[in-house]
Amino acid sequence: MNWGHGIVLAIIGFVAVIVTMVVISVRMTGIELVTEDYYEQEINYQSRIDQQTSTNQLSREVITFDGQAQALLFDLPKGTQAKLELFRPSDETLDQELNFEVTSTEKMSVSVDQLKSGYWKVMLHWEEGGVKYYEEMKITI
Repeated sequence: MNWGHGIVLAIIGFVAVIVTMVVISVRMTGIELVTEDYYEQEINYQSRIDQQTSTNQLSREVITFDGQAQALLFDLPKGTQAKLELFRPSDETLDQELNFEVTSTEKMSVSVDQLKSGYWKVMLHWEEGGVKYYEEMKITI
């Protein structure tokens, strides 16, 4: 075998590997966008930044995670309407959303012990005194 045959075989092998990788990537399933309305959320992202800025100006820590009790604690004023989103980046079927109203002056607790162990993003939206707030926390259960 001479150099010409070796080069041709190397090129054919390279093309075969590339074609195989393309076929495998086209047939892959289970790859989804993080959210279906990704572009709409991107357009409205500045409002989320404003809400986070408002949250940072509060004199209290709104979300805390108690790892021992496997619970999220919320320090919100009585009568506040809030939306809690539990986001699992690796599996959208595990995502959860909970709307609630604070009915007492004590910290509200939400148990997360039933969630699958791993990485979660906790996102809380609420309105207080006519101002919208947003806070997120990353936790590992």
